[in-house]
Amino acid sequence: MANYPQIDNVVGVWKLHEVYDAVMGGYWRNHGSRGIFSGGEDPSTQLNVIDFVTLASAGNATNFGDLTGNRKHQSAISSHTRNIHLGGGDPSIVNIMDYVEIMTTGNAADFGDLSAATSFMTAASNSIRGMRLGGTTPSRNNIIEYVTMTSVGNTTDFGDLTQSVNDQQGVTSPTRAVRCGGTTGSYTNTMDYVEIMTTGNAIDFGDLAYTVGTSGSNNSSSTRGFVSGGYDGSGYINYIQKLEISSQGNAIDFGDLTQARGYTCNASNSVRSLTAGGNTGSKVNTIDFAIFANGGAAVDFGDLNNAVAGPSGGSNAHGGLNDGYQGTRPLPIGNTGRTLFAGGFTPSLTSKIDTVLIPTLGNASDFGDLTQTMRGLIGNSSSTRALFGMGRTPSDSNIIESIEMQSLGNAADFGNLTVSGRGGDGMSSTTRATFGGGYVSPGITDTIGYVTIATAGDATDFGNLSVARDNVGATGSPTRGVFAGGNAPSNSNVMDYITIAATGNATDFGDLTSARYLLKGCSSELRSVFGGGVAPSLSNVIDYITTASTGNATDFGNLTQARSKAGPGSNQTRGVWAGGESPGASNVIDYVTIASTGNAADFGDLTATTAGAGGASDSHGGLQG
Repeated sequence: MANYPQIDNVVGVWKLHEVYDAVMGGYWRNHGSRGIFSGGEDPSTQLNVIDFVTLASAGNATNFGDLTGNRKHQSAISSHTRNIHLGGGDPSIVNIMDYVEIMTTGNAADFGDLSAATSFMTAASNSIRGMRLGGTTPSRNNIIEYVTMTSVGNTTDFGDLTQSVNDQQGVTSPTRAVRCGGTTGSYTNTMDYVEIMTTGNAIDFGDLAYTVGTSGSNNSSSTRGFVSGGYDGSGYINYIQKLEISSQGNAIDFGDLTQARGYTCNASNSVRSLTAGGNTGSKVNTIDFAIFANGGAAVDFGDLNNAVAGPSGGSNAHGGLNDGYQGTRPLPIGNTGRTLFAGGFTPSLTSKIDTVLIPTLGNASDFGDLTQTMRGLIGNSSSTRALFGMGRTPSDSNIIESIEMQSLGNAADFGNLTVSGRGGDGMSSTTRATFGGGYVSPGITDTIGYVTIATAGDATDFGNLSVARDNVGATGSPTRGVFAGGNAPSNSNVMDYITIAATGNATDFGDLTSARYLLKGCSSELRSVFGGGVAPSLSNVIDYITTASTGNATDFGNLTQARSKAGPGSNQTRGVWAGGESPGASNVIDYVTIASTGNAADFGDLTATTAGAGGASDSHGGLQG
């Protein structure tokens, strides 16, 4: 948990460092955020009109531009920068997706196509992925499909809802999308959910307090969802129902709209839930808002430019986006994207340390030297200090060395691991570094040790892997570390995980797509990726998982060349693999964009061909949150 107050329920006095952490971490509320309302049907015809409002300031909507066609009963998804409109009728149902850049004004442009012409769906997104859930194609269906928000193109299959449904609502957090109510042939109160950054079928979430269909408004902060208005089978309703997105369970009655209506659209930030337009029996231009933290009756916000039913809505500050700060203030010391690659063999053992800046493509440069020549190192780091341990010198070693990452120079002695060995791996949070698995004479070990990064000293026992193995890969999030693959003693596809802040034994996570060893891992806060290895020949495979949720890995793409023993590094956007055996030592540095799948691309070159280097970054996925 971050050390700033919860954005969705701010109370008390903010300290300066809390404000700074919130701004730099991307969680400061975006007061200039916009709500976008598009299309729909007025009393006489379908429209292509796009309106917008500033969410923090009540008032009437302003014209933004036009959709590519006249449509109603479409849906919409939004990132920090884009609002994308999905399907709908014009008057026949279409598979069109078009988009606008939210902070400009102007007409929409083509984004790509849905898998089929669809209307009466719901949609959800975080800053990386947007998805449509269910709808009419022309029969109601259970299809979930997704797009990558930054890349125009057609949808990809995600999985299935628990039932075929249309006229439903959906709410979202940065990690989870929940489908609420709708029509399955009769109106329903069921809810199901998916984890946005994995693919697979939906799971039961709970039940709404009231049965609802006919497209009520669906809004969310990063933790709380509102389902507002709709139709219950006998008439339009004004209920606002609340659910806590992070925990499965039933919704509760939370308040009322200013008028009972359905076929509305929505926009939100972390404070306000806006419901716009709709049908009360006749079409209306009403915009009202409720406060996520308070409950109770909604109040008047202003008016749309047209009385309209069946529009789509969205914003650049909804609950899936963490109210991300979009400014240009420089990152604080320790979050530059600096990555170090230390030691290895070239083909002789080396003590050299190379460095790159992950946000900037290019060749590595010299940083300094380890205290001795070593290969097969485990790399860990905080935002300011890198630790390299284990490995061979050429005998098996228990040495841990430390480097202050913000100034060029040589390593210093930090302490010793609990065992001397090789072939392990580890991960770190802001405060703690772990070292697990490997070969410790006379055999493979399941031992995990840890140190406090800020304090030099020897490692302490943490616990044990679920399966003893060496030549393992590892990476993680701020809270969870995942060990993947290795020799046990045959090739292993096992993934197991630990909670980094606690001690104890690892727990089964799931399986890699193929059994392999000598792979290496990179991560953002949400996703872990594992690249390369031996399976049993050299592999170019990249797998990925959503670190917070257990399950099997999914294919991500391929490295530019099959290789093992690469040095890994990452920030919140990119993962890199440097050098390795392919089969001789390589100087190639590859990179991927962690949030999207696809093959790796060339980043640059190391200063020399190197395999078996340890990698550490000042902004990897374990350091956020």
